[in-house]
Amino acid sequence: MTDRPRILLTGAAGYIATHTWLALAEAGFDVLGVDNFANSSPKVLDRLAPLLGHAPRLEVLDVTQTDALQDLLRREPVQAAVHFAAYKAVGESTQKPLDYYRNNLMSLISVCEALRSQGCHRLVFSSSATVYGDPGVLPLREDAPTTSTNPYGATKLVGEQILRDLGVADPAWQTACLRYFNPVGAHPSGLIGEDPRGTPNNLMPYVAQVAVGRRERLQVFGNDYPTHDGTGVRDYIHVVDLANGHVAALRRLLEQPGSFTVNLGTGQGYSVLDVVRAYEAASGRPIPFDTVPRRPGDVAACWADPTHAHQLLGWQARHGLARMCEDSWRWQRLNPLGYDSPTPDTP
Repeated sequence: MTDRPRILLTGAAGYIATHTWLALAEAGFDVLGVDNFANSSPKVLDRLAPLLGHAPRLEVLDVTQTDALQDLLRREPVQAAVHFAAYKAVGESTQKPLDYYRNNLMSLISVCEALRSQGCHRLVFSSSATVYGDPGVLPLREDAPTTSTNPYGATKLVGEQILRDLGVADPAWQTACLRYFNPVGAHPSGLIGEDPRGTPNNLMPYVAQVAVGRRERLQVFGNDYPTHDGTGVRDYIHVVDLANGHVAALRRLLEQPGSFTVNLGTGQGYSVLDVVRAYEAASGRPIPFDTVPRRPGDVAACWADPTHAHQLLGWQARHGLARMCEDSWRWQRLNPLGYDSPTPDTP
């Protein structure tokens, strides 16, 4: 038993969640993880243990199974939850929309029902900047228009609406919707990082796999956008900064009443070629690439106005693109096959 606040962490073995687990532990929280390993590896638990200083507590459980989750919370009551468990690939969501709607929305509803059954009404929700669609004005503030251009983004938009409706129906609910921009990088230890299954859907893990020799060349989708070098511009945020944003949001929910929505980004946009050049500098290796036509649905540029998060939570991103690439490369170099690589020595 512990007198530290216990936090339920769903999807706990995932990329952002594992980094958040460490940040929560460092901030004095007791973490109870749940995951069904549908899109993650149980090997991550062996990597977390030396960083935590103890074996992580994780229940193998599908959070859409409300009865099983309620049973767990009866045994292990929590003070709040951070909800990560969701499918997350934009492209895949257009091919498997029913899977995305079923999993992402039912998991959120199930977690809320299980929390409510034991008198807990605090939830941090993993949302996304995809809820802004194709932005008309940059940088993006939280009051910018929202829309969905793919099923994944729609599940985040509907998820936010579910939580707003829940708060109207029962003011006991206190929720934080965190709109992530583009998480990248890895823990500086090199023990945990991003390990996508199959072909990476996002830029930096693909670049990392080219640098380490797992893939021959990068495809750059479009070089005729109205940006400084013609390639798409995004707001990349170090995953450690993002994890600390969850800690700040959770503290706010535990200390003060009220719900809120904030952007978690740096406020700085970098192009695809900016990232390629920064990764070449970090790795000391060339990143060969081919330019191919634009992908349907890609926007020219998207970056955050993170002012509200700083004012409300006292949080701001601290790591720039060079550090993001350095930490990503350390992870990829030490773990060329991801979590299937031998565990590197801890620093």
